[in-house]
Amino acid sequence: MTFARLVTHYWSNAAFLPEGHLLDHAHTLNGIPGHMIHGRLDISGPADIPVRLAQHWTDAELTILSGAGHGRGQTQGEPTMLQAARAATDRLARTPG
Repeated sequence: MTFARLVTHYWSNAAFLPEGHLLDHAHTLNGIPGHMIHGRLDISGPADIPVRLAQHWTDAELTILSGAGHGRGQTQGEPTMLQAARAATDRLARTPG
């Protein structure tokens, strides 16, 4: 219950950041490789946010799983969130530098 209260408190207050702050400063992540994985069916976080972040963070890859939600759900024939995370971790581990 404490976790749920904290999460909803931050969500309702936009993490106490000014409007647009994260996207306005996302370019500072350039040069740092990353991988974002998002389930298109995630009702708690729409896919437009990671898409916009990926446009600003040029060294990040974005995978959107069409049949996944926020957690473990999946569509037949599509990787699970866990499988996508493992694949991303493997790719990042092979990234030079």
